[in-house]
Amino acid sequence: MPVIEGLYYFVRGIENTTRPPVILIHGAGGFHLSWPPQVRRLGGLRVYAVDLPGHGKSEGTGRQSIQAYADDVAAFMKALEIHSAVIAGHSMGSGIAMTLALNYPQNVAGLVLIGGGAKLRVAPAILEGVSKPDTFVSTVQLINHYSFSPRVSQRVKELSTQRMAGTTPQVLHGDFLACDTFNAMDQLGQIKAPALIICGTEDRMTPLKFSESLRDGIADSRLEVVEGAGHMLMLEEPDLTADLISRFMKDLPLHAGR
Repeated sequence: MPVIEGLYYFVRGIENTTRPPVILIHGAGGFHLSWPPQVRRLGGLRVYAVDLPGHGKSEGTGRQSIQAYADDVAAFMKALEIHSAVIAGHSMGSGIAMTLALNYPQNVAGLVLIGGGAKLRVAPAILEGVSKPDTFVSTVQLINHYSFSPRVSQRVKELSTQRMAGTTPQVLHGDFLACDTFNAMDQLGQIKAPALIICGTEDRMTPLKFSESLRDGIADSRLEVVEGAGHMLMLEEPDLTADLISRFMKDLPLHAGR
């Protein structure tokens, strides 16, 4: 089981001499399996799916700020001698990706922001609900209910709920505190890395207007809108998500693999 800087990571693919590797960063209460196999195994690329501290198989107790998580990912990259990578983040992971682009621009060759936003405010009911043992499970169920479009099967929602419920209340509460205090609205213009922004029309957690704001604020960016998909669109549309990321990678300027 590969672990470095206390972080477990799933890695697949070959070193590419012309394209940077991809680092996948999950959202609140997620881990590397939040990314479907189609995305974790992008053809012709080196892909790392990281479990943040306190999540999945990683050590630690989690963080309470996006900046702290970004520093963890930067340390992970340094330990593996990954000098530059495309950072793909979902929801909370999108905030981490943008923070890396702002504070470690030399290490970020591109961004993929899925179901993200420059602000990630969290409903008070969710913040309170995940912090209490007697309401933790019901709140996790509520989160997952709103994270998928109505067309998704109950089984998919149940599996996602089960996985999120495996996160401790302390860690999940910290994740949502980190999201709630994140605000990069005034810094989007400072992001120089090219960005692919993906959002579903049925995203009820971070609605489409947040992705449109990212597109308008990041100079070198484009927005792909996925009709009918919800917040967990990479699980709802794994093949499409993988294809969009692959095409984005091919469009990047030729770049040293690491």
